[in-house]
Amino acid sequence: MNKYLAKVLEETSNKNSNEQEYLQAVKEVLTSLEPVIDAHDDYEKNAFLERMVEPERIISFRVPWVDDNGQVHVNRGFRVQFNSLIGPYKGGLRFHPSVNQSIMKFLGFEQIFKNALTGLPIGGGKGGSDFDPKGKSENEIMRFCQSFMTELYRHIGQDVDVPAGDIGVGGREIGYLFGQYKRIKNTFEGGVLTGKDIVYGGSLARKEATGYGLIFFMREMLQAHKQCLCGKTVTISGSGNVAIYACEKAQEYGAKVVAMSDSNGCIYDKNGIDLALIKQIKEEERGRIKEYLREHKDAEYLEKTGEDSPIWTIKTDIALPCATQNEVTLNSAKQLVENGVTAIGEGANMPCTIEATEYFLKNNVLVAPAKAANAGGVATSAIEMSQNSMRFSYTFEEVESRLEQIMINIFESCRSAADKYGLSGNYVAGANIAAFQKLAKAMRAQGIV
Repeated sequence: MNKYLAKVLEETSNKNSNEQEYLQAVKEVLTSLEPVIDAHDDYEKNAFLERMVEPERIISFRVPWVDDNGQVHVNRGFRVQFNSLIGPYKGGLRFHPSVNQSIMKFLGFEQIFKNALTGLPIGGGKGGSDFDPKGKSENEIMRFCQSFMTELYRHIGQDVDVPAGDIGVGGREIGYLFGQYKRIKNTFEGGVLTGKDIVYGGSLARKEATGYGLIFFMREMLQAHKQCLCGKTVTISGSGNVAIYACEKAQEYGAKVVAMSDSNGCIYDKNGIDLALIKQIKEEERGRIKEYLREHKDAEYLEKTGEDSPIWTIKTDIALPCATQNEVTLNSAKQLVENGVTAIGEGANMPCTIEATEYFLKNNVLVAPAKAANAGGVATSAIEMSQNSMRFSYTFEEVESRLEQIMINIFESCRSAADKYGLSGNYVAGANIAAFQKLAKAMRAQGIV
């Protein structure tokens, strides 16, 4: 390994020894940059990598709130403002018990590169809390969101830092957060949050964007290798916005989606997923995916009993992990390859472990990396920001058309970067290289800051 690269990885590991998710994200990116680092002697002198892996700012705060029984609870809130080289910090808020500083930093670090790939003027950040919205009443969620924003508001703004949703933060939570921000600031600053409802400044197609964007990227990648989605069997982990709308667009292209999941297990329907029922269960009833069997009794439910999701044991042509980080382990990767998978599309952030990704690439499985393939969500958030600035709204078709072109451009950037450095077909490396080169150019231009 390049000596400078090895030194930065060692120093980063020593400084952040208890942050495994963050170190995984840094290692995955930096190791793929070796040919670029080798070609630029000035990177070490100017500490390009050291500046890239250190967040500009980390904010941690307490979030007290009162439940319906009058009991006071205290959660921890975060905002990692990682990098503003090419625009205001931009990245979602995650409400989930697993949230900690390591996960916030890994997500923020990934966001830098993802946002750079979109070609839009947005930097990288991430935030959230270890609050769990599951099982909470509407009023409890509202009170928590209001308390969270009462601290966060002082650190964000449409030209400073623009949060959005993520796991546990959907349109309902964004609404409560925006209402409290507006109340505190006494101004209607539409571009301060994205993922808003259309009636107060949201964008059409935002809910669908990450899932649609994933399929647009998969379409381009498969076409580049003389393949297509039509007639392919697809399994999709998760059943949130990303999974649901990836399923919708995949079905439009003639793919047969046979499995989806949630944190408890997965459903397998050999006849093809009834997406209307999934939407009803998840978007309207907020239920568990097992309830799918109430109307499709010939479908199977496979309960998750260990680290590996049972969805990856199902024979499939294409697997789309759209749930959470590190959900595809090396064991799952081996099972997928044994069952004949030809392509992986990462709809979630870092859903494959490093070992799983390396195994896929070694076995000639096409991998669409998250920072490229799931960039459609943040790209459409940036489109939402531009609409807020113009006091104007695009139609659904206009937004989808812009999204499609952005995803095509992202794929071409990944392919071009991989080809340039003799890594044709390795879109994981291509995405990292393409994004880093753009960031490095901005870093050089702006001086030592």
